Amino acid sequence: MNDVTQILFQIEHGDQSAADQLLPLVYEELRKLAAAKLSHENNCHTLQATALVHDAYIRLVDVEKAPKWDSRGHFFAAAAEAMRRILVESARRKKRIRHGGEVQRVDLDPDLTSNDREIDVLALDEALTRLEQTDERKASLVKLRYFAGLTVQEAADTLGISLATAERDWTFARVWLLRELG
Repeated sequence: MNDVTQILFQIEHGDQSAADQLLPLVYEELRKLAAAKLSHENNCHTLQATALVHDAYIRLVDVEKAPKWDSRGHFFAAAAEAMRRILVESARRKKRIRHGGEVQRVDLDPDLTSNDREIDVLALDEALTRLEQTDERKASLVKLRYFAGLTVQEAADTLGISLATAERDWTFARVWLLRELG
């Protein structure tokens, strides 16, 4: 069991001091993940990668009953989901009239990981919600690829599916999202 998995196990079993040990081990990876996600945001975005990491980390470990983490990958998938929710909440807040309200939608890049386009997080979230209703596994794959920055192989391992299935799901999900957002 690696250090992160061991500390996650300790947190699950109520060791409050373990959360303090976890952050230094995962901070850099979470910060890179947050920076990658924020690079897709509008240039006027006020949320910084450090703040996104801290908010997501607090949501993950500062809860009444510690969640059960199956593995390091499970923790990072949960971190990606927490970051997604924070970005969506921020986008919703900014979309309110008193916070500017005018959001211009743009087309989603076919590979969902290109840094050359800004992506409307609200539109992506709405589309992901619709995809989840149709096929939860494909929506989970998109979240892992886009929000966690995992490769197709890493996402397949996290979801417990074969690489071939993950590649088929990824192709389907990209086309489905392009249709929904285009």
